[in-house]
Amino acid sequence: MKPIILISNDDGWQAPGLQALIDMLRPMARIVACAPDGPRSGASCAFSVVEPLRLTLRKREEGLELWSCSGTPVDCVKMALFKLFENERPAMVISGINHGDNASVNTHYSGTMGACLEGCMKYLPSVAFSLCDYRKEADFSPLTTYVRDIVGRVLEEGLPTGVCLNVNFPLASVFHGVKVCRMGRGSWIKEAVACHHPRNYDYYWLVGEYRNDEPEAEDTDSWALAHDYVAVTPTRIDVTAYEQMADIKQLLGDK
Repeated sequence: MKPIILISNDDGWQAPGLQALIDMLRPMARIVACAPDGPRSGASCAFSVVEPLRLTLRKREEGLELWSCSGTPVDCVKMALFKLFENERPAMVISGINHGDNASVNTHYSGTMGACLEGCMKYLPSVAFSLCDYRKEADFSPLTTYVRDIVGRVLEEGLPTGVCLNVNFPLASVFHGVKVCRMGRGSWIKEAVACHHPRNYDYYWLVGEYRNDEPEAEDTDSWALAHDYVAVTPTRIDVTAYEQMADIKQLLGDK
């Protein structure tokens, strides 16, 4: 019997990237998809504590259930595990395919990664896929072989407890291969645009430009993407800076 995979995203249940991911994986697994009812980019690991949540069945056919949720990507995973997997657990949680990359510091802002991290915190093997193309008409077909290979390997071998995979694809028709790499250091600059409303008040759009703060480093996700490699970054739930423990104990007088 085929394994069951739970899929979510942060672009919404109608996003082409989600449909492309479903199409790629249906030959390998039964799919339960639960995605936001609209775009939730930048949601990170947020979940709903004030508003009630609604689940809506959008499609049911052989080997596929597609649901929307009124909340965040994390809400989607939580609600799917609570309501749609009452008597079983999925073999994996997969998030994406995101329209736009989630490399470097975007890892911390990304709703795509939020859904992936939620699966990982539930001790389920979890992978996030993103493509460096924000366009609605993005071509996901070059990703197919890589997505199926990564998912197949994780289904077979699993992942270490507390570790998920952040997989980013460059905008290219042919990839040079896969690089397992670290998260690059970068910053968002020029993050707001000020506007003035005709009714005499100011308002602001959050926008920004990404700046690579270590452009010469060749072991980062940013370098891999810039050179047309698929960037795979193993990402931990435990964010403790173990290498700094002794220094911080000394700083704070912890004997």
